[in-house]
Amino acid sequence: MLKTTTVVVGAGHTGLAMSRCLADRSIDHVVLERGEVAHSWRTQRWDSLRLLTPNWMTRLPGFAYGGEDPDGYLTASETAQLIADYAKDSAAPVRANTTVVSVRPVERGYVVQTDQDTWHARTVVSASGGSAVPHVPALRDGLPAGITSVTPADYRNPGELPDGGVLVVGASASGVQIAEELYRSGRPVTLAVGEHLRLPRTYRGKDILWWMDASGLLDERYNEIGDLPRARRLPSMQLVGSPDRRTVDLNALRRLGVRLVGRLAGIRDGVAQFSGSLANMGALADLKLGRLLDTFDAWAAEAAVDGLGAPERFAATEIPVPARLALDLRRGEIQTVVWATGFRPDLSWLDAPVFDRKGRIGHDGGVTASPGLYLLGMPFLRRRKSSFIDGAADDAADVADHLARYVASARGADHG
Repeated sequence: MLKTTTVVVGAGHTGLAMSRCLADRSIDHVVLERGEVAHSWRTQRWDSLRLLTPNWMTRLPGFAYGGEDPDGYLTASETAQLIADYAKDSAAPVRANTTVVSVRPVERGYVVQTDQDTWHARTVVSASGGSAVPHVPALRDGLPAGITSVTPADYRNPGELPDGGVLVVGASASGVQIAEELYRSGRPVTLAVGEHLRLPRTYRGKDILWWMDASGLLDERYNEIGDLPRARRLPSMQLVGSPDRRTVDLNALRRLGVRLVGRLAGIRDGVAQFSGSLANMGALADLKLGRLLDTFDAWAAEAAVDGLGAPERFAATEIPVPARLALDLRRGEIQTVVWATGFRPDLSWLDAPVFDRKGRIGHDGGVTASPGLYLLGMPFLRRRKSSFIDGAADDAADVADHLARYVASARGADHG
Protein backbone atom coordinates (compact mmCIF):
# COMPACT_ATOMS: atom_id res chain seq x y z
CA MET A 1 0.00 0.00 0.00
CA LEU A 2 1.32 3.42 -0.99
CA LYS A 3 1.36 6.15 1.63
CA THR A 4 1.10 9.93 1.54
CA THR A 5 -0.22 12.69 3.75
CA THR A 6 -2.88 13.93 1.33
CA VAL A 7 -4.66 12.49 -1.69
CA VAL A 8 -6.28 15.08 -3.94
CA VAL A 9 -8.99 13.65 -6.20
CA GLY A 10 -9.17 15.51 -9.51
CA ALA A 11 -6.59 17.39 -11.59
CA GLY A 12 -8.71 20.25 -12.82
CA HIS A 13 -7.98 23.81 -11.79
CA THR A 14 -9.23 23.28 -8.22
CA GLY A 15 -7.15 20.15 -7.65
CA LEU A 16 -4.05 21.83 -9.06
CA ALA A 17 -4.66 24.94 -6.95
CA MET A 18 -4.84 22.70 -3.90
CA SER A 19 -1.67 20.91 -4.94
CA ARG A 20 0.17 24.22 -5.18
CA CYS A 21 -1.08 25.29 -1.74
CA LEU A 22 -0.04 21.95 -0.22
CA ALA A 23 3.40 22.19 -1.79
CA ASP A 24 3.79 25.71 -0.41
CA ARG A 25 3.10 24.24 3.05
CA SER A 26 5.53 21.32 2.51
CA ILE A 27 2.73 18.74 2.75
CA ASP A 28 3.45 15.63 0.69
CA HIS A 29 0.57 14.64 -1.54
CA VAL A 30 -0.55 13.05 -4.80
CA VAL A 31 -3.20 14.19 -7.28
CA LEU A 32 -5.26 11.38 -8.81
CA GLU A 33 -6.98 12.04 -12.14
CA ARG A 34 -9.26 9.62 -14.01
CA GLY A 35 -8.11 10.96 -17.41
CA GLU A 36 -5.57 13.56 -18.39
CA VAL A 37 -5.12 16.91 -16.66
CA ALA A 38 -8.20 19.11 -17.30
CA HIS A 39 -10.11 16.00 -18.38
CA SER A 40 -13.59 17.56 -18.31
CA TRP A 41 -12.44 20.61 -20.30
CA ARG A 42 -11.21 18.24 -23.01
CA THR A 43 -14.14 15.85 -23.09
CA GLN A 44 -17.33 17.56 -21.82
CA ARG A 45 -17.47 20.98 -23.53
CA TRP A 46 -19.13 22.05 -26.76
CA ASP A 47 -17.01 23.42 -29.59
CA SER A 48 -17.90 27.12 -29.32
CA LEU A 49 -17.82 27.33 -25.52
CA ARG A 50 -15.84 30.14 -23.92
CA LEU A 51 -15.34 31.01 -20.26
CA LEU A 52 -17.91 33.37 -18.77
CA THR A 53 -15.12 35.24 -16.99
CA PRO A 54 -12.73 37.60 -18.81
CA ASN A 55 -9.15 36.45 -19.19
CA TRP A 56 -7.78 38.77 -16.52
CA MET A 57 -9.84 36.78 -14.02
CA THR A 58 -8.01 33.58 -14.92
CA ARG A 59 -5.88 33.52 -11.78
CA LEU A 60 -4.54 30.56 -9.80
CA PRO A 61 -1.98 30.26 -6.97
CA GLY A 62 1.31 31.47 -8.43
CA PHE A 63 -0.29 32.28 -11.79
CA ALA A 64 -2.02 35.24 -13.41
CA TYR A 65 -3.05 35.67 -17.05
CA GLY A 66 -0.43 37.71 -18.88
CA GLY A 67 -1.54 37.36 -22.49
CA GLU A 68 -2.42 39.99 -25.06
CA ASP A 69 -6.20 39.82 -24.65
CA PRO A 70 -7.05 40.41 -20.97
CA ASP A 71 -10.65 41.38 -21.80
CA GLY A 72 -11.29 38.35 -24.01
CA TYR A 73 -12.69 34.95 -23.02
CA LEU A 74 -10.73 31.71 -23.27
CA THR A 75 -12.11 28.87 -25.39
CA ALA A 76 -12.51 25.43 -23.88
CA SER A 77 -9.37 24.16 -25.61
CA GLU A 78 -7.39 27.21 -24.51
CA THR A 79 -8.58 26.66 -20.95
CA ALA A 80 -7.56 23.00 -21.05
CA GLN A 81 -4.12 23.96 -22.33
CA LEU A 82 -3.72 26.65 -19.68
CA ILE A 83 -4.56 24.16 -16.92
CA ALA A 84 -2.18 21.58 -18.39
CA ASP A 85 0.60 24.18 -18.55
CA TYR A 86 -0.12 25.18 -14.97
CA ALA A 87 0.21 21.56 -13.84
CA LYS A 88 3.55 21.27 -15.61
CA ASP A 89 4.93 24.61 -14.39
CA SER A 90 3.95 23.89 -10.79
CA ALA A 91 5.32 20.32 -10.99
CA ALA A 92 2.10 18.95 -9.53
CA PRO A 93 2.44 15.24 -8.58
CA VAL A 94 -0.38 14.12 -10.88
CA ARG A 95 -1.10 10.47 -11.57
CA ALA A 96 -3.16 10.57 -14.74
CA ASN A 97 -5.51 7.86 -16.01
CA THR A 98 -6.09 6.70 -12.45
CA THR A 99 -9.72 6.34 -11.44
CA VAL A 100 -10.62 6.53 -7.76
CA VAL A 101 -12.92 3.62 -6.97
CA SER A 102 -13.50 4.19 -3.25
CA VAL A 103 -12.43 6.31 -0.31
CA ARG A 104 -13.22 5.07 3.18
CA PRO A 105 -12.11 6.18 6.63
CA VAL A 106 -9.81 3.91 8.63
CA GLU A 107 -7.62 4.37 11.67
CA ARG A 108 -5.36 7.39 11.18
CA GLY A 109 -6.78 8.44 7.86
CA TYR A 110 -8.32 7.00 4.73
CA VAL A 111 -7.83 4.13 2.33
CA VAL A 112 -8.07 5.31 -1.27
CA GLN A 113 -8.64 2.47 -3.74
CA THR A 114 -8.02 3.18 -7.42
CA ASP A 115 -8.08 1.03 -10.53
CA GLN A 116 -4.27 1.08 -10.41
CA ASP A 117 -3.23 0.82 -6.76
CA THR A 118 -4.16 1.50 -3.13
CA TRP A 119 -3.18 4.49 -1.00
CA HIS A 120 -3.28 5.28 2.69
CA ALA A 121 -3.57 9.01 3.39
CA ARG A 122 -4.06 11.02 6.53
CA THR A 123 -6.28 13.43 4.59
CA VAL A 124 -8.29 13.46 1.36
CA VAL A 125 -9.43 16.45 -0.71
CA SER A 126 -12.23 15.94 -3.22
CA ALA A 127 -11.52 18.45 -5.99
CA SER A 128 -13.76 16.89 -8.60
CA GLY A 129 -16.09 19.86 -8.16
CA GLY A 130 -19.81 20.41 -8.18
CA SER A 131 -20.28 19.99 -11.94
CA ALA A 132 -19.07 16.46 -12.56
CA VAL A 133 -22.22 14.98 -14.10
CA PRO A 134 -25.25 16.53 -15.84
CA HIS A 135 -28.46 16.64 -13.85
CA VAL A 136 -31.41 15.52 -15.95
CA PRO A 137 -34.91 15.45 -14.42
CA ALA A 138 -36.80 12.18 -14.32
CA LEU A 139 -39.49 13.56 -16.62
CA ARG A 140 -37.08 12.88 -19.50
CA ASP A 141 -38.48 9.34 -19.40
CA GLY A 142 -41.72 10.74 -20.82
CA LEU A 143 -40.17 11.75 -24.15
CA PRO A 144 -41.74 10.03 -27.15
CA ALA A 145 -39.60 7.48 -29.00
CA GLY A 146 -37.43 8.93 -31.73
CA ILE A 147 -36.58 12.22 -30.04
CA THR A 148 -32.87 12.74 -29.46
CA SER A 149 -31.98 13.68 -25.89
CA VAL A 150 -28.62 15.35 -25.08
CA THR A 151 -27.01 17.34 -22.27
CA PRO A 152 -24.42 20.14 -22.53
CA ALA A 153 -21.78 17.52 -21.69
CA ASP A 154 -22.80 15.54 -24.81
CA TYR A 155 -23.48 18.45 -27.15
CA ARG A 156 -20.70 19.58 -29.49
CA ASN A 157 -22.24 21.57 -32.34
CA PRO A 158 -25.50 21.89 -34.31
CA GLY A 159 -24.25 19.64 -37.09
CA GLU A 160 -24.29 16.60 -34.81
CA LEU A 161 -28.01 16.91 -34.06
CA PRO A 162 -30.84 15.63 -36.26
CA ASP A 163 -32.56 18.11 -38.54
CA GLY A 164 -35.62 19.79 -37.11
CA GLY A 165 -36.68 21.81 -34.10
CA VAL A 166 -35.00 21.78 -30.72
CA LEU A 167 -36.43 22.21 -27.23
CA VAL A 168 -33.78 23.59 -24.88
CA VAL A 169 -34.73 23.07 -21.23
CA GLY A 170 -33.10 25.62 -18.92
CA ALA A 171 -32.18 29.27 -19.48
CA SER A 172 -28.99 29.73 -17.51
CA ALA A 173 -25.54 30.12 -19.08
CA SER A 174 -25.49 26.82 -20.98
CA GLY A 175 -29.12 27.03 -22.08
CA VAL A 176 -29.01 30.52 -23.57
CA GLN A 177 -25.68 29.89 -25.32
CA ILE A 178 -26.82 26.65 -26.91
CA ALA A 179 -30.26 28.04 -27.80
CA GLU A 180 -28.68 30.98 -29.61
CA GLU A 181 -26.19 28.79 -31.47
CA LEU A 182 -28.86 26.33 -32.57
CA TYR A 183 -31.18 29.07 -33.79
CA ARG A 184 -28.40 30.75 -35.76
CA SER A 185 -27.72 27.38 -37.39
CA GLY A 186 -31.19 27.57 -38.95
CA ARG A 187 -33.20 25.43 -36.55
CA PRO A 188 -36.45 26.40 -34.84
CA VAL A 189 -35.70 26.63 -31.11
CA THR A 190 -38.01 26.63 -28.11
CA LEU A 191 -36.49 27.64 -24.78
CA ALA A 192 -38.13 26.48 -21.52
CA VAL A 193 -37.39 29.10 -18.86
CA GLY A 194 -37.38 28.70 -15.09
CA GLU A 195 -35.63 30.79 -12.47
CA HIS A 196 -32.66 32.62 -13.97
CA LEU A 197 -30.14 35.38 -13.25
CA ARG A 198 -30.35 38.09 -15.91
CA LEU A 199 -27.18 40.10 -16.46
CA PRO A 200 -25.80 42.41 -19.15
CA ARG A 201 -22.38 41.44 -20.48
CA THR A 202 -21.16 45.00 -19.94
CA TYR A 203 -22.39 47.85 -17.76
CA ARG A 204 -21.24 51.46 -17.94
CA GLY A 205 -18.37 50.43 -20.19
CA LYS A 206 -17.03 47.62 -17.98
CA ASP A 207 -17.55 43.86 -18.02
CA ILE A 208 -20.19 42.86 -15.49
CA LEU A 209 -17.62 40.59 -13.83
CA TRP A 210 -15.38 43.64 -13.36
CA TRP A 211 -18.16 45.20 -11.30
CA MET A 212 -18.62 42.06 -9.23
CA ASP A 213 -14.90 41.72 -8.63
CA ALA A 214 -14.06 45.38 -7.96
CA SER A 215 -17.04 45.99 -5.68
CA GLY A 216 -16.16 42.97 -3.53
CA LEU A 217 -19.33 41.06 -4.33
CA LEU A 218 -17.45 37.98 -5.50
CA ASP A 219 -15.43 37.92 -2.28
CA GLU A 220 -18.56 37.75 -0.12
CA ARG A 221 -18.03 34.84 2.26
CA TYR A 222 -20.30 31.90 2.93
CA ASN A 223 -20.68 32.75 6.63
CA GLU A 224 -21.98 36.22 5.73
CA ILE A 225 -25.00 34.93 3.79
CA GLY A 226 -28.46 34.76 5.32
CA ASP A 227 -29.76 31.83 3.26
CA LEU A 228 -26.66 29.88 2.26
CA PRO A 229 -28.46 26.75 0.98
CA ARG A 230 -30.43 28.88 -1.47
CA ALA A 231 -27.31 30.83 -2.51
CA ARG A 232 -25.62 27.52 -3.31
CA ARG A 233 -28.58 26.42 -5.44
CA LEU A 234 -28.82 29.56 -7.56
CA PRO A 235 -28.59 28.97 -11.31
CA SER A 236 -25.50 30.12 -13.18
CA MET A 237 -25.46 33.65 -14.55
CA GLN A 238 -27.15 34.24 -17.91
CA LEU A 239 -23.96 35.24 -19.72
CA VAL A 240 -22.04 34.44 -22.89
CA GLY A 241 -18.28 34.97 -23.22
CA SER A 242 -18.26 36.10 -26.85
CA PRO A 243 -15.51 38.13 -28.57
CA ASP A 244 -18.04 40.90 -29.35
CA ARG A 245 -19.09 41.00 -25.66
CA ARG A 246 -22.77 40.77 -26.56
CA THR A 247 -25.58 40.34 -24.09
CA VAL A 248 -27.66 37.21 -24.62
CA ASP A 249 -30.74 37.46 -22.42
CA LEU A 250 -34.35 36.45 -23.03
CA ASN A 251 -35.09 39.69 -24.90
CA ALA A 252 -32.15 39.13 -27.25
CA LEU A 253 -33.21 35.54 -27.88
CA ARG A 254 -36.83 36.50 -28.50
CA ARG A 255 -35.83 39.22 -30.97
CA LEU A 256 -33.66 36.65 -32.73
CA GLY A 257 -36.64 34.31 -33.11
CA VAL A 258 -36.31 31.84 -30.24
CA ARG A 259 -39.71 30.88 -28.83
CA LEU A 260 -39.94 31.32 -25.04
CA VAL A 261 -42.09 29.09 -22.83
CA GLY A 262 -42.29 28.53 -19.08
CA ARG A 263 -40.49 25.93 -17.01
CA LEU A 264 -40.97 22.37 -18.25
CA ALA A 265 -43.32 20.97 -15.61
CA GLY A 266 -44.03 17.54 -17.08
CA ILE A 267 -44.47 15.32 -20.13
CA ARG A 268 -47.75 13.44 -20.30
CA ASP A 269 -48.76 11.21 -23.20
CA GLY A 270 -46.05 12.80 -25.32
CA VAL A 271 -47.18 16.36 -24.60
CA ALA A 272 -44.76 18.75 -22.90
CA GLN A 273 -46.47 20.85 -20.25
CA PHE A 274 -45.04 24.26 -19.32
CA SER A 275 -45.57 26.29 -16.19
CA GLY A 276 -47.55 29.51 -16.41
CA SER A 277 -44.88 31.31 -14.36
CA LEU A 278 -42.85 32.70 -17.28
CA ALA A 279 -43.98 36.28 -16.69
CA ASN A 280 -43.22 36.02 -12.98
CA MET A 281 -39.77 34.53 -13.62
CA GLY A 282 -38.97 37.38 -16.00
CA ALA A 283 -40.20 40.02 -13.59
CA LEU A 284 -38.21 38.52 -10.72
CA ALA A 285 -35.02 38.45 -12.80
CA ASP A 286 -35.61 42.07 -13.83
CA LEU A 287 -36.10 43.11 -10.21
CA LYS A 288 -32.91 41.41 -9.06
CA LEU A 289 -30.96 42.96 -11.92
CA GLY A 290 -32.20 46.44 -11.01
CA ARG A 291 -31.19 45.95 -7.39
CA LEU A 292 -27.75 44.71 -8.39
CA LEU A 293 -27.13 47.70 -10.66
CA ASP A 294 -28.30 50.04 -7.88
CA THR A 295 -25.69 48.42 -5.61
CA PHE A 296 -22.97 48.88 -8.22
CA ASP A 297 -23.90 52.51 -8.82
CA ALA A 298 -23.83 53.26 -5.09
CA TRP A 299 -20.44 51.59 -4.72
CA ALA A 300 -18.98 53.45 -7.72
CA ALA A 301 -20.21 56.79 -6.36
CA GLU A 302 -18.83 56.13 -2.89
CA ALA A 303 -15.49 54.88 -4.25
CA ALA A 304 -15.33 57.78 -6.74
CA VAL A 305 -14.42 55.45 -9.61
CA ASP A 306 -13.36 57.37 -12.72
CA GLY A 307 -13.83 56.50 -16.37
CA LEU A 308 -17.29 54.96 -16.15
CA GLY A 309 -20.22 55.57 -18.44
CA ALA A 310 -23.51 56.94 -17.14
CA PRO A 311 -25.81 54.68 -15.11
CA GLU A 312 -28.31 52.82 -17.26
CA ARG A 313 -31.26 50.51 -16.90
CA PHE A 314 -32.49 47.82 -19.25
CA ALA A 315 -35.91 47.18 -20.76
CA ALA A 316 -38.12 44.75 -18.91
CA THR A 317 -38.15 41.16 -20.14
CA GLU A 318 -40.70 40.81 -22.93
CA ILE A 319 -42.96 37.83 -22.38
CA PRO A 320 -45.03 36.39 -25.24
CA VAL A 321 -48.78 36.74 -24.73
CA PRO A 322 -50.52 34.43 -24.39
CA ALA A 323 -47.84 32.15 -22.96
CA ARG A 324 -47.76 28.70 -24.51
CA LEU A 325 -48.53 26.01 -21.93
CA ALA A 326 -48.23 22.82 -23.99
CA LEU A 327 -46.33 21.39 -26.94
CA ASP A 328 -47.17 18.05 -28.55
CA LEU A 329 -43.84 16.32 -28.98
CA ARG A 330 -45.40 13.56 -31.10
CA ARG A 331 -46.08 15.81 -34.10
CA GLY A 332 -42.49 15.98 -35.29
CA GLU A 333 -41.88 19.68 -34.71
CA ILE A 334 -39.30 18.87 -32.01
CA GLN A 335 -36.60 16.38 -32.95
CA THR A 336 -34.11 17.07 -30.13
CA VAL A 337 -34.29 18.05 -26.47
CA VAL A 338 -31.23 19.64 -24.86
CA TRP A 339 -31.30 19.28 -21.07
CA ALA A 340 -29.47 22.41 -19.86
CA THR A 341 -30.73 21.68 -16.36
CA GLY A 342 -27.50 21.96 -14.41
CA PHE A 343 -24.80 19.68 -13.08
CA ARG A 344 -24.19 17.76 -9.88
CA PRO A 345 -21.11 16.44 -8.09
CA ASP A 346 -20.20 12.79 -8.49
CA LEU A 347 -19.11 11.45 -5.11
CA SER A 348 -20.26 7.89 -5.67
CA TRP A 349 -16.76 6.71 -4.74
CA LEU A 350 -16.90 8.30 -1.28
CA ASP A 351 -17.82 5.87 1.50
CA ALA A 352 -17.90 8.17 4.53
CA PRO A 353 -20.68 9.35 6.90
CA VAL A 354 -21.00 12.83 5.38
CA PHE A 355 -24.23 12.64 3.37
CA ASP A 356 -27.75 13.68 4.36
CA ARG A 357 -30.92 11.72 3.65
CA LYS A 358 -31.13 13.20 0.15
CA GLY A 359 -27.58 12.14 -0.66
CA ARG A 360 -26.14 15.64 -0.45
CA ILE A 361 -22.76 16.07 1.17
CA GLY A 362 -22.58 18.35 4.18
CA HIS A 363 -19.66 20.67 4.80
CA ASP A 364 -18.65 23.89 6.49
CA GLY A 365 -16.71 25.83 3.88
CA GLY A 366 -15.23 22.63 2.47
CA VAL A 367 -14.59 21.00 5.85
CA THR A 368 -16.68 17.85 6.26
CA ALA A 369 -17.77 16.10 9.45
CA SER A 370 -15.34 13.28 8.70
CA PRO A 371 -11.99 14.46 10.14
CA GLY A 372 -9.40 15.00 7.43
CA LEU A 373 -11.89 14.93 4.54
CA TYR A 374 -12.26 18.14 2.52
CA LEU A 375 -14.07 19.50 -0.54
CA LEU A 376 -13.19 22.07 -3.19
CA GLY A 377 -14.96 23.42 -6.27
CA MET A 378 -18.51 23.40 -4.91
CA PRO A 379 -20.86 26.37 -5.51
CA PHE A 380 -20.30 29.11 -2.93
CA LEU A 381 -17.92 26.83 -1.03
CA ARG A 382 -16.32 29.71 0.88
CA ARG A 383 -16.96 32.69 -1.38
CA ARG A 384 -19.42 33.76 -4.02
CA LYS A 385 -16.69 33.25 -6.65
CA SER A 386 -16.00 29.63 -5.63
CA SER A 387 -17.40 28.24 -8.89
CA PHE A 388 -15.02 30.31 -11.02
CA ILE A 389 -11.40 29.50 -11.80
CA ASP A 390 -10.62 32.77 -10.03
CA GLY A 391 -12.17 31.45 -6.82
CA ALA A 392 -9.94 28.39 -6.52
CA ALA A 393 -6.88 30.18 -5.12
CA ASP A 394 -8.49 31.68 -2.02
CA ASP A 395 -10.63 28.62 -1.30
CA ALA A 396 -7.68 26.25 -1.69
CA ALA A 397 -5.52 28.39 0.60
CA ASP A 398 -8.19 28.41 3.32
CA VAL A 399 -8.78 24.66 3.09
CA ALA A 400 -5.04 23.96 2.98
CA ASP A 401 -4.57 26.00 6.16
CA HIS A 402 -7.24 23.95 7.94
CA LEU A 403 -5.75 20.72 6.59
CA ALA A 404 -2.24 21.70 7.74
CA ARG A 405 -3.49 22.41 11.26
CA TYR A 406 -5.33 19.09 11.32
CA VAL A 407 -2.27 17.15 10.15
CA ALA A 408 -0.09 18.85 12.75
CA SER A 409 -2.53 18.06 15.55
CA ALA A 410 -2.97 14.46 14.36
CA ARG A 411 0.77 13.91 14.30
CA GLY A 412 1.02 15.41 17.76
CA ALA A 413 -1.60 13.00 19.01
CA ASP A 414 0.27 10.09 17.39
CA HIS A 415 3.41 10.99 19.36
CA GLY A 416 1.67 12.14 22.50
